[in-house]
Amino acid sequence: MFLLNSIAHISNSHTNAVVISGSHGGRSSAEFVIALKRKPSCVFFNDAGGGKEDAGKVALSILEAHGVPCACYSHMSARIGDAQDGYEHGIVTEMNNLARLKGVGLAMTVKDAANLLNQL
Repeated sequence: MFLLNSIAHISNSHTNAVVISGSHGGRSSAEFVIALKRKPSCVFFNDAGGGKEDAGKVALSILEAHGVPCACYSHMSARIGDAQDGYEHGIVTEMNNLARLKGVGLAMTVKDAANLLNQL
């Protein structure tokens, strides 16, 4: 498991690992993951309050289209840009179907979800 305050720091060294990011789950964040040759097993983002047309969590559908499980946690539960806070206090607000199939559920803590995923 890796905690990244910014998803810009993701690399192929995170292959098959759970990545908890402090970044918003917007299009630009998803692009960092898509650019990798080898993908993480799941990525968590801050939902940034959703934003206009849910721009803060569009990574859910983008990453699903690329085969990557993804979930967002509430901006009210953890600070944006602080992956440690996301891990310790984040509450899942939404996930793509790939994450759901791995056991990630609505209102689950990020810590519990990440620990579950690490056991798979």
